Amino acid sequence: MPAMASRGGSRRRSMNEINMVPFIDVMLVLLIIFMVTAPMMTPSSVNVPSVGKGAKTPKAFAQVIVEKDGSIQLKADGNERTVSLQALGSAALKWQKEQEGDAPVLITADKTVSYDSVVQAMNVLQRAGVERVGLMVKSSGN
Repeated sequence: MPAMASRGGSRRRSMNEINMVPFIDVMLVLLIIFMVTAPMMTPSSVNVPSVGKGAKTPKAFAQVIVEKDGSIQLKADGNERTVSLQALGSAALKWQKEQEGDAPVLITADKTVSYDSVVQAMNVLQRAGVERVGLMVKSSGN
């Protein structure tokens, strides 16, 4: 077989590798854009949904007031007394059984009270067997 003549005198090899330079350029541009825009973003607050008025107000209800210092007061039938978190469930259940029907127990807290304190009070009430537990909210008009 005769020897094959090569074109142009040199052999060209096919390129089997991906050129990474354009990919790196795009990534650097994106990195710079994010670095410039990130400090401009302000942290946003969560929009809490508003509440409406209930169809009918219950005749009797007990109110559990969670104070800023973590103390808990039970207000029922015009009497207000401070109770511990452990005694809250039994006191509220006793009051609810004394009422006719299933009177609700409403939890009230100031907006500066930690969410954990309110959830703990709700948990104690539910574990004690209090059937109707709700949250009392202040309307935006007040």
